[in-house]
Amino acid sequence: MREIMNFLDALMRNNNREWFNAHKSEYVYIQDKFNKFALRLMDATAAFDPDVYGLELKDCTYRIYRDIRFSSDKRPYKNHLGCYICKGGKKSGNSGYYFHIEPNEADYIGGNLLAAGVYAPTKDQLSHIRKEIECDGETLDKAVRKAKHFDFSEGSFLKRVPNGFAKDSAFEKYLRLKDYSLCQPLSDEIVFGDEDKLLTFVVEEFKSVKNYNRWLNDSIENL
Repeated sequence: MREIMNFLDALMRNNNREWFNAHKSEYVYIQDKFNKFALRLMDATAAFDPDVYGLELKDCTYRIYRDIRFSSDKRPYKNHLGCYICKGGKKSGNSGYYFHIEPNEADYIGGNLLAAGVYAPTKDQLSHIRKEIECDGETLDKAVRKAKHFDFSEGSFLKRVPNGFAKDSAFEKYLRLKDYSLCQPLSDEIVFGDEDKLLTFVVEEFKSVKNYNRWLNDSIENL
C-alpha cells in the first residue's frame, strides 16, 4: 500500500490534468495493485457474509475522476481510493463494508479508515430504520457493542430525537442518528505493513460489523 499512498500524496499536491496525464502509467500501476487487494477483500468478506457473494470489482470500487459539473471545487481527481462491499453493489443504498485509504493531509476524510453501515441515508431509509429501532433497538445495540473498535462520529447525531419518535426511549441515542455509519481509523503502521496481515486485520474487523450491517439491511429492505 505504500506505493499507492505515495501516488495519492503526489496527486493531492498536483491535482490537475497536466500532472495526471504525465503520470498516467503510474496511476494504472497503483490502480491495478489496489484492485487486486480489493478483489481479495471482496472474496474474504463473501466467505463470512453470503449477502455480498457474486459482486464484481466494478460493483465495489470507484473512479478516480471527480464529478465537478455542479461543484465549486474544480479539482479533477479524488485523493483517495475505496472499496465498498455491500449487498447489490455500491449503488444499491444498502449497508456494507468500506475500506478507504487517503493521505492524512487530504481534506476528504483525512486518513485511512474502515466503515460499516449506511452513509447519507434517504428520508425513507431514516424513517424505516428509526421505526425498527423503536421495535427492536436492543438487537441494534448488541450489534453496535459487538463492533467494539468502531464508533459513530460526533457529527452523526441530531441534538434531539426527531418528532414522531419517543423522546424517552432507551435507545434515543440511535434515534438521534442522521448518519448510520460506524467508523474505525486505520493507522499507517497497519496499512503499510505486510499486505496479508492487513487483509487479515480488515476481514476480522469486518466480521465484527456483520450483525450491524444485517440489522440495517433488514430494516430498509422493504422500501
